[in-house]
Amino acid sequence: MPINLTLDDLMDYTAWERQKWHEWLRQHGDEALKISAGPHGDGRFTTVGDLVKHMFSAEKRYIDRLSGRELTDTASLPNDNIEALFQFGEQSRKELKEFLETFPAQEWDVPQELKLGNHVLTATPRKIVLHVVLHEIRHWAQIATLLRLNGLSGEFHDFLFSPVMGRGRGREQAGA
Repeated sequence: MPINLTLDDLMDYTAWERQKWHEWLRQHGDEALKISAGPHGDGRFTTVGDLVKHMFSAEKRYIDRLSGRELTDTASLPNDNIEALFQFGEQSRKELKEFLETFPAQEWDVPQELKLGNHVLTATPRKIVLHVVLHEIRHWAQIATLLRLNGLSGEFHDFLFSPVMGRGRGREQAGA
């Protein structure tokens, strides 16, 4: 039986997530971006800000690749400035939406070779775009865990609690 979950649903969910995280980070200040990602990382992501920057940069660069453009250099994008990061995220999402609206339908399932660092990946644009959205969801979950481990928690960010596909937020039961 088909579920009818669409890319639009996942895009709406990540838009809601971004808005919730943007608000949460504003309340806690730029210092929250400096929270450590732990001692056993691969060296690329040492802070929460590094993960946010990576998420938004990956979205931007995948669209650059699929569009045949030079890769955007994000080296100067600060990893410790909430507004700069989320402004960049708004731009990357705008470009993703424009790509989705204009990409030729007959090319969605045509494999493309993409250079990722020292690796070459062959995948269809359909798979790459889905990866971009799932990649973001995965990293927001990592960030939520890092913050929780550092004593900072917030509201539920699960898909179930989002407004996507109908409001999922319930009330506490009396006596529960």
